[in-house]
This record gives sequence, C-alpha cells and structure tokens, in this order.
Amino acid sequence: MSAGVAAAFAHLHADAVAVLRAWDAPDPGQARLREDYLAHLDAHADGVAKAGPPAHLTGSCAVLDPTGTQVLLTHHRKADQWFQFGGHLEQGDPTLWAAARREAREESGLPDLDPLPRPVQLDRHVLVGSFGRCHEHLDVRYAAVAPAGAAAVVSDESHDVRWWPVDALPVGTAAELGPLVSAARGALGL
Repeated sequence: MSAGVAAAFAHLHADAVAVLRAWDAPDPGQARLREDYLAHLDAHADGVAKAGPPAHLTGSCAVLDPTGTQVLLTHHRKADQWFQFGGHLEQGDPTLWAAARREAREESGLPDLDPLPRPVQLDRHVLVGSFGRCHEHLDVRYAAVAPAGAAAVVSDESHDVRWWPVDALPVGTAAELGPLVSAARGALGL
C-alpha cells in the first residue's frame, strides 16, 4: 500500500465506506458484493485509487432516455466492448457519486446528467483488454436520465456512443448490462 495514495484518496475511501454501509442491497447477491467491497476497503486504505491495488473501486452510470426504453452506451476504446459510462475515481472527486457523474458527463458529452443519489447496482469484474496494472474493478453503479433529445458526443476514450433499445442490447452484453439496465429503470421509476 502506498501511504501517499491512501492519504490523497482518504476522503473518497471514507465516502465509499459510508455509501456502501448505507446502501440497501436489493437481493442476497448484491448484499454479498457489498460485504466484499467493504472487506476490500477495510483491507486497502488505497482501495479506491487506480494507483492502489490492482483491484479497486470505480464509479459508473447507466444513462436512460426519459421513456426508459433506450440506454446510452459507449463502445470503449481499450476494452473494445459496449458499456455504461464510468471509470476510475480521481483525487479531485469529492464523492463516489461525483466520480460517477463526472465519468458519465465526460464520456457522453452530456453536461447536465445528474445520477440518482444512491447506487443501483454493484458489479465486480475482471478486466479484458490493455488496462496496465488494473486487474479488477469493483464497480459502484448509478443511474441517470438524459434530457429529451440529448445528442451524445464521442470522447477520446470511445469508438462510438449510441442509444440502444433496452430490449435489444449490443451482442454479447445482455448478461452484464441487462441487470444494470433493469436496476436503473426500476430505481428511476421508468
């Protein structure tokens, strides 16, 4: 552990612990993940930083249209797959929620996205692609509704950004994104 990294990210570590402790997991699997995340944070004071352990927290956001029938996804450049918006926490992020909001705004080009205040899902996954020392993400996922008629912009991190019908997600993504989209729709009341 790097004491300098832990000190620089102490505010995000404390926030992540508080958010996860207060979160009402919707099912036993999500409750187990929450406990795993809390154990990871207990063992790693730098567990919210990319420069911390190879497994670390990230923040992401599922973005739906106002009808809840479309989800905005990014074709991630490094992973070469379609995902929700998200990524690493940065030292300047005041909270985990703010990190997810920043990532969603940066990667979608939609400056007015404001996720719900509480996470909608947790997802722990091993990374596929060229991610350097990063090996595993403990993702804390939020949900937001894009303004009607919002036109997304492709960022440097993506090949493409596109709206997809929630019942016709990109090939190979339904197992991961389907539950997230369902959780987001439920939390947003769509």
